[in-house]
Amino acid sequence: MTDVLAPVAGRLLPLSAVPDQVFAGEMVGSGVAIEPSVPADGADAVVVAPVAGTVLKLHPHAVIILASNGVGVLVHIGIDTVNLNGEGFTVLATEKATVSAGDSLIAFSPSGIRERGLSAICPVVIMDSKPGSVTNLEERDVESGDLIFTV
Repeated sequence: MTDVLAPVAGRLLPLSAVPDQVFAGEMVGSGVAIEPSVPADGADAVVVAPVAGTVLKLHPHAVIILASNGVGVLVHIGIDTVNLNGEGFTVLATEKATVSAGDSLIAFSPSGIRERGLSAICPVVIMDSKPGSVTNLEERDVESGDLIFTV
């Protein structure tokens, strides 16, 4: 069993709330989404590792962590944010690094993404998992590091 923690503070939502067919249709895998909140101090939000493991892939807008048991967790920051070419993101980790759950990975501005007319919602997906395998989602506000589901 792998506990998956909230990579960012915000509102926990079903993956079906993501305005993207690939994520909403669970084509990448099952999971949840978090509509990130804007930090009260106006600072950037920080995405943290949802599980301990190895940083398999790292882009300014997305990261995949591979847990020691082979579970891959994708955190995607916003929708269509790849088109920003890294603008508005600060990468805080390196590919192939070993991380603990809660380690900082990427800083970004949810407001900055929204000001560009894009969704800042963050899908959190178990790579290659069967649709519907993440269940019992309770919509609620979460803080970074809160348990959001177990696989």
